[in-house]
Amino acid sequence: MIRTTRMEKLVDITIMHRELTPFEHLVAEHMCDGLSNAAIARETSHTEKVVENTISRMARAFGIKADGDTNLRVLLALAYRAQFGDSSFDKLGLSCGHLVVGPDGKQYCDKHFE
Repeated sequence: MIRTTRMEKLVDITIMHRELTPFEHLVAEHMCDGLSNAAIARETSHTEKVVENTISRMARAFGIKADGDTNLRVLLALAYRAQFGDSSFDKLGLSCGHLVVGPDGKQYCDKHFE
């Protein structure tokens, strides 16, 4: 469960109410890469409306509800990354900020375990 606070508001995200479809995984991965709905639609050869509906279904699968103060896409990306990993960072070539040097001299992430 991810718990975030904004001012005095608490958002609970229960991971997950159901399994995601392969297309939902694809849309979520593109969303985590920072693509807009229009860009995801172009990449997947679907309409922007299909992408919007898919994001809405994924939000329901994670138990995320939108309101005026909450960005649904941001919470969905966080929930997806918490459940399925941070491959978007690998694509950017960024190293993990949690790297520590182990006893064998190799670097390991002390927060993310495989």
